[in-house]
Amino acid sequence: MPSSPADKAARLRSLHDGPGAFVIANAFDAGSAALLAQLGFAALATSSGAAAGVLGRKDGQLSRDEALAHAQAIAAATDLPVSADLENGFGDSPADVAETIRRAGATGIVGASIEDHTGDKTAPLYPIDVAAARIAAAVQAARALPFASFSITARAENFFRGRPDLADTIARLQAYEAAGADVLFAPALPDLDAVRAVCASVTRPVNFMVGMKGKSWDLATLEAAGVRSPRVVAGAIGERGVVVMRASPGRPTACGGSARRARGDRCSRRCHWCAPLRRRLGPRPWRRARATSPG
Repeated sequence: MPSSPADKAARLRSLHDGPGAFVIANAFDAGSAALLAQLGFAALATSSGAAAGVLGRKDGQLSRDEALAHAQAIAAATDLPVSADLENGFGDSPADVAETIRRAGATGIVGASIEDHTGDKTAPLYPIDVAAARIAAAVQAARALPFASFSITARAENFFRGRPDLADTIARLQAYEAAGADVLFAPALPDLDAVRAVCASVTRPVNFMVGMKGKSWDLATLEAAGVRSPRVVAGAIGERGVVVMRASPGRPTACGGSARRARGDRCSRRCHWCAPLRRRLGPRPWRRARATSPG
């Protein structure tokens, strides 16, 4: 029998609250979600960039309805808990964000991220007080869902949006934690010292995104830096196939060369990222996965 949303939400929370890091992979579509489930991931996420790419658009060009339909298809493809990238909540006001979370609760996903990016290049981040109010509205809407354990991840976009201010990033994450966020996320942190500083400044689980050149580390290194219960996000599953590896038996983690292969570059036969999949799927795992994946 398929798990209920409440069961999936509880599983996602237990993963985030566990004693160590776990890995959550971004699925591009329902087919890649099913493939990732077969590879042993315990939970999945969506990516706004991947969702847009599936429809031939750029990141940030989907409507709320389109993003939720994409997330719903991924959630329906497996019995794994899914947390969706819902960008800035598809509106500037706290009421807009709350409405997005209310609608998300009916799609089968059991978590969502809300970022503080405005979409305006001249002023890319909401003021902290506005951003915190938006997170508070998301949390309140999540707690009003039929299953109150829907997880809200709050994203501080400083380093991702050309505002590389670590002190402001930390202040934002602390404000979002105070607003009730369940998980915190600051993509594109520049080095391990920044990762340590962020993790030491908050008490909620911290997510980390791998795959960025010069800004990615293996799971053991992240745990040693204080990333105690994260989502470690792998962002290149889709037309080019699966680009994941296993850090240890039964523990999948993300391919640090994913961005390179997403551009279509060839992977070396000696690549340590793809070796486990090569053994499992053959000499060219990304092509094999593309050939066998639905769609």
